[in-house]
Amino acid sequence: MTDDHDPHDETDPRPDPFPVPDPESPFPPLEQGRTAWEHPAPLVEAKPEPEPEPEPEPVSVPADPASDWNAGADAHDLPTLEHRLSALQRFAFPPAPPLDDEGVAARDRRWTSRTLVLLTAFMLVFNTASLQNWSRQQAPGWVSSTVQQLADVWAEQVAQLGADQPRAAIRETYETARDQRFIGQTPAAETTTFTP
Repeated sequence: MTDDHDPHDETDPRPDPFPVPDPESPFPPLEQGRTAWEHPAPLVEAKPEPEPEPEPEPVSVPADPASDWNAGADAHDLPTLEHRLSALQRFAFPPAPPLDDEGVAARDRRWTSRTLVLLTAFMLVFNTASLQNWSRQQAPGWVSSTVQQLADVWAEQVAQLGADQPRAAIRETYETARDQRFIGQTPAAETTTFTP
């Protein structure tokens, strides 16, 4: 058996596990120039290079301003594609000029008035029991008795339409949730609720 450090036997067909570089390389070193046979002479004569064109004279360009911000620019001025009907509507019904302070105040008053009227009508239809309770709490007199009688008649008329059912359902749900107790806890005391 041979040691790995022994020189390789020339008669052994196996390759040398530790090859040694061959001092004679078939490739010439890069420092040497290429020979003439590597670059044959061109078949077509090379044309002389054209003379470079003279550089154009520099044109004086005005310097940019300190800031290129255009304060008068508006993004809405950019050209955009617009549908024909939109353009027709814009020209047939132009937008109104912006409101001044008085116009804004009048618009706000109109909105507030409409909201109050709608809420009052909603409460008169769906919350008639509150009107009855309020009229019963007033001091006795001609006005309070008249309001109470009107509230009773109004509640009967609205009840025929079924407008009192949402309030009754909400009230029943609230009372059921209020009376809920944990397991083993004493039940809630019976409370008498006023029903008109």
